[in-house]
Amino acid sequence: MSDVVTITDLGVSFATDAGVVRAVDGVSLSVAPGEVLAIVGESGSGKTVTAKAILGLLPETATARGAVLLTSKDGKSENNVIALSRQQLRKVRGTDVSMVFQEPSTSLNPVYTVGWQIMEGIRAHGEFSRAEAKAKAIEILGRVGIPEPEVRVNYYPHQFSGGQKQRVVIAMALVLDPGLIVADEPTTALDVTVQAEILDLLRRCRDEFGTAIVLITHNMGVVADLADRVVVMYQGKVVEEADAQTLFSSPKDEYTRKLLAAVPHVGQGIVRATERLEARAPGWAEVEPIVRAQDLRIEYPGRLGRGGFTAVDGVSFDIRPGEVLGLVGESGSGKTTIGRAIGGLTRVTGGSLSVLGHEMNGFRERRFKKLRSDIGFVFQDPASSFNPLLTIAECVAEPLIVHGRASSPSTARSRVDDLLEAVQLPRAYGDRYPHELSGGQRQRASLARSLALEPTLLIADEPTSALDVSVQARVLELFAELQREFGFAALFISHDLAVVDILADRIAVLYKGKLVEEGTGSEVLGNPQDPYTQRLLASLPVPDPAEQADRREELRRLRTAG
Repeated sequence: MSDVVTITDLGVSFATDAGVVRAVDGVSLSVAPGEVLAIVGESGSGKTVTAKAILGLLPETATARGAVLLTSKDGKSENNVIALSRQQLRKVRGTDVSMVFQEPSTSLNPVYTVGWQIMEGIRAHGEFSRAEAKAKAIEILGRVGIPEPEVRVNYYPHQFSGGQKQRVVIAMALVLDPGLIVADEPTTALDVTVQAEILDLLRRCRDEFGTAIVLITHNMGVVADLADRVVVMYQGKVVEEADAQTLFSSPKDEYTRKLLAAVPHVGQGIVRATERLEARAPGWAEVEPIVRAQDLRIEYPGRLGRGGFTAVDGVSFDIRPGEVLGLVGESGSGKTTIGRAIGGLTRVTGGSLSVLGHEMNGFRERRFKKLRSDIGFVFQDPASSFNPLLTIAECVAEPLIVHGRASSPSTARSRVDDLLEAVQLPRAYGDRYPHELSGGQRQRASLARSLALEPTLLIADEPTSALDVSVQARVLELFAELQREFGFAALFISHDLAVVDILADRIAVLYKGKLVEEGTGSEVLGNPQDPYTQRLLASLPVPDPAEQADRREELRRLRTAG
């Protein structure tokens, strides 16, 4: 049987104010029926542009050459996507090829029910009555694992969790039974346990529907878990192509080797943690903690007569001077709520939370305000935490001006330049705007801003989750260097156990608002006691197809055991 898609010498360039930018340069690849092909590479490598070319979703500023031959599932028709008109593209999208986008929240319309949105695609491609279309929508929601599909077909997107929204988007892609699905970073924003479920679902799509999948990702663990074949892209070109087992066991290209070497592994942090512990001053363990939580409880009040929601339930932990505590757990476990409470952004409703000697239960903003300069924040998405109208230098200078350490960005510039150099950014980058920096550069600038006031405590909430593995590795190394140099204590919030393992002295695991396990990396990750920690660890994909297959079986066993 012929390939589902064959790309020959694809070139895509964009017209910009600075001239023509060549995003894809001479790419050739093919996907067989029922095959999973992963296209990997850093941001800017051209992998998403290649994927969008398969669906004819390139913007008007793009110029494409070469051929993208798309074959229907029954093999009866073949089209060169690049040469199709808009009307012809509408016919092949959904029936021959569908796309699962990176962020389900932005690809679902918030004002329509998910059932209506699935039915819209069904009725656009065939003569179906409303009742027939709704029946197909209910059936496909059930097949992708949405509970009570006949009820939830009438739900709006905001009534689903992140993982369920991704299932709905996959249902929309599958409903017309296409021969090919293009999945662009389908698990990037998801917790590891939800990510494992979505990967299982994509595997079922391949096996039950006979659908080929083009997987766009920078997560090498996801590639090892799902892909049959891997294409590695760098600066718009294909630098290596091989079956998954061969690529991971004996990569040929230097760039591929660097990409694999940058992937964090559980167990990497044991040596670092031991070195940090040996470097501590005598009597360090008896020093008064910077943060002490005792039976901490945070409850959000209910509305319209409903009861309140307990986000944090009886949690106790300490953070000592110069110590990094890693807080891990799924979305909804309460980890960000704890971070916000420490920063005085969320009210404590029970127990005790002492921050820098100040009790947060019943705190007054006027008394706490002078302590805010001792707390730095690094946010998850630096693109949205920077003001796009200010230069990087003005953004970094903001805390200095707010707290009266400088009168204007110009008077703070020498301090800003020192901070930019500390995070390994050239001083000249201070004159650029946030959109002119890459994701990793923006996160470095975010670190510079958080250190502007020389804080005693740093709260980092998922600071590397949106970054490529190689960029993530550099940011983590930088974070560790800055922590050694400046000596701040840190609460490092993440759902990625491997990332936390590299940085943290101790790890605390949260589940549904409760602390289920706490200890050093070797204790929590080397010998987890709680069933939830065991599931969390088994859910983390590793860049080795053989080992990942064993871990998948172990996760199934743990789920079955309850």
